Amino acid sequence: MAALTIRNLPDDVRDQLRTRAAKHGRSMEAEVRAILTAACAEQPKVSALSLPDWVDQLYGKHKPKNTVDELIAERRREARREERESRRK
Repeated sequence: MAALTIRNLPDDVRDQLRTRAAKHGRSMEAEVRAILTAACAEQPKVSALSLPDWVDQLYGKHKPKNTVDELIAERRREARREERESRRK
């Protein structure tokens, strides 16, 4: 099994995990493991064959002409916005 280290976890998140773990009667490590396992189980698997269909569903008639470049640009804008918001805190 793999090991995972999470750096720079905010204190309030740690405290919430500790409370949640106690509520479920398990250690913080077991709680985080359960949360991650459940989160990964919920993710639908998108195969390469269904990717064009997924993009069509996502954008419908408004699909960008260069989807990959648009997705990258959109994610970069989101990252800049997230970075600005994190600096404000």
